[in-house]
Parts: sequence; structure tokens; C-alpha cells
Amino acid sequence: MLDVRRLRLLRELSLRGTIAAVAEALAFTPSAVSQQLATLEREAGVPLLERTGRRVALTPAGRNLVRHAEAVLDHLEQAAAELADTRRGLAGPLRIGTFPTATRTIVPAALAHLGDRHPGLEPMVLEIDPAGVAGALRAGDLDVALIHEYDFVPPADEPGLADRPLCTEAMYLAAPTSTPAASSVLAHWRNSPWITATSGTMCHAMTIRACQAAGFTPHVRHQVDDFATVLALVAAGQGVAVVPRLGIADPPPAVHLTRLAIHRRTRVAFRSGAAAHPAVAAAVEALRAAVPSGLTETPPPPSPPAAPHTPRRGRRPRP
Repeated sequence: MLDVRRLRLLRELSLRGTIAAVAEALAFTPSAVSQQLATLEREAGVPLLERTGRRVALTPAGRNLVRHAEAVLDHLEQAAAELADTRRGLAGPLRIGTFPTATRTIVPAALAHLGDRHPGLEPMVLEIDPAGVAGALRAGDLDVALIHEYDFVPPADEPGLADRPLCTEAMYLAAPTSTPAASSVLAHWRNSPWITATSGTMCHAMTIRACQAAGFTPHVRHQVDDFATVLALVAAGQGVAVVPRLGIADPPPAVHLTRLAIHRRTRVAFRSGAAAHPAVAAAVEALRAAVPSGLTETPPPPSPPAAPHTPRRGRRPRP
């Protein structure tokens, strides 16, 4: 009989490519991962892995087993959801991953909603790097998580996960009020210094690609991840920036905001098969009830990418 925990390790290896990456993601030692995968190979009776230097490739039998593992893990999530549905009342921990602007503007009201309707639940909030959300959900470290995507930066396909739309927010051009004129045409600002998120993040890629779609590459003067700090720099005349609506609470008086035809879409992610789990369904309901007025639940279609390359996912918690 194949062990489900070892199948999970094989699935993660197919996604991450190295034993060390799997070990780091799942809080194991590399030797423990290697031992468990070697045991899985013995259970399977055929080679599942091919080692080439530090990387490990799956054999055809290994790739086929991963496909079955996805189905098995999905069915186990559905079984857990059905069992939870037979219990009276929701109780126990509910681990929620989020990003900073959602933590400030959506999550507190969602926690109050859950407390009113499901007092037995114990929500536990973790701000997490978007690049780590998929692994944390698959590993069981999170139950639900807020994720987002920007126009010009399509989302990555994440096996083993499902999601539901939460809200869509407009992006705004933040410029100093001392500038001669405001314009929602990005090309108007081609000669201005720019403030972006740190290089390698989705927000940085969105700004760069949006400007490239407008016919220029921005001159980036500052790279800052916190939107409140970005607005403070704009107010100080240090440049212009693109910020989402949830990031512009109480903007400085010296900042002029102009709405752009660019959007950020937020979704609630969870493990495949867990949509019917009562706690997951309750979290989705609470998060939707907490969305600030004026944000839409049905995302408009994303704009096409402005550049062919795909950026690295952010290494830091995204605002």
C-alpha cells in the first residue's frame, strides 16, 4: 500500500525540483525526504526518480504516480469536508494566510464575522509571501489564503489548489500635487522618476510592464514595498507610483490620485477538494462579507502581458 504522506512528498518534488527545496518547504531535513522517497520507490516496485547532479527528475512512472497522487489528495480533502459537515458546529483552528493591505482592510472585519457566527472556530492569521502560499496550503500549514494577481502579470498555475474570486480593485497613479497636470495616461509620466515595489515582485513587474505597454521603460528611483511609505515618498516629490485602492487609505494631502484602467484581483485559495469543507466555506463567506464597499466581486478580464518574460514571484510579503 502506498503511503499518502510519501505521495505528498513526491508531488512536492515534481513541483520544486530538488530534495533541498522540498525539505525547506515542508520543514523536513533533506535526508528525511530522501529516505521517505526511497521507501516510496520500494513500495512502488519501480524507479520513480532520476538524479542528475543536485536536481532530481521524475521517471515516466514517477510522473504518472504524481497524477494519481493529485487525485488521491483531492479525494481525501473531499472526505474530510464531508466528515466535518456531519459535526455539530465548527470548532478548532482555522489558519488564514494574507498580505498586508488585506490584513488591514479586510481581515479584521472577516474575523469579527467568523466570531459572531462560529465562536468555536479559532482563526489564526499569518502574513505570508505570495511565493510561499501554494506550498503552505499543500503542506497543511494554511487552510485558506488570500492571493492576488495584477493586470500584465498572469498568475502561475498551482497544482493541488483551487480558489474563489473575492474582489477586484482599481489601480491609481499617485503623483505629487505640485506637478503641472494630472493624467491617467502613463506615457505622460515617461520622464518622471518612478517608485516601485522591490525588484522581483509581482507589483514591480506590473508597473514595469504597464509602462512598457505605454511605450516606455520607467526610470526607477526608489523601490519600496509598503504602500504608505510609497505615498509618503510621492508627497515628498520623489516620483510617481502605481498603487492599489486598498493601499491608499488616508493618502497625504500632497498626493494626487488618478484612477487607471489597471486592476488587482484578489482570490481566496485553498486545497483542491476543500471547497465544501464547512470551515473553508465559512472563511470564504466571512471574507466576502468584509470586502469594502465599491470593490467588485467579478473580476474584469486581465490585460495581456506587455513583455514576454515571466518575473520571479515576490520574495517578501506583498502589500
